[in-house]
Amino acid sequence: MKKFALGFSLFTLVLLNFSAATQPKKTSEESAVRSTIVDYIEGYYTGDATRMERSLHPHYLKHTISRSDGKLKMTEWTGLQMVQAARSHEAVNLPASEKTEQITVLDVSDGLASAKLVTPHWVDYLTLSKWNGDWKIVSVVLTETD
Repeated sequence: MKKFALGFSLFTLVLLNFSAATQPKKTSEESAVRSTIVDYIEGYYTGDATRMERSLHPHYLKHTISRSDGKLKMTEWTGLQMVQAARSHEAVNLPASEKTEQITVLDVSDGLASAKLVTPHWVDYLTLSKWNGDWKIVSVVLTETD
């Protein structure tokens, strides 16, 4: 019984050390994911096409789900459309007080991440991928909150 308790204690100690050793990498990856999302939303808010483009994966696709006249409507935007909208400053016309965001990184694992972006008018669920060493947004599903 003592051998079992000693073995279990050693196993637990090793497991805790391993968990602590991997934590900084995860925190660093979460920070990088968050930075990508900040580029995305602030590029949108400010019409900064460079920041928008930097945040998007080449196969980016955004689905906007809205309800109109009691019916569900879905529209799609490609990465090129998002960059063009930012470049032409069509992206958004909101007062500065409404250009806020709350970002929650939900999970980061093996080069994939998921996050939630909440703004005064939208809730976005984002999927990101590590692409050529940088985090890029692959897809967004957005719903309006107005």
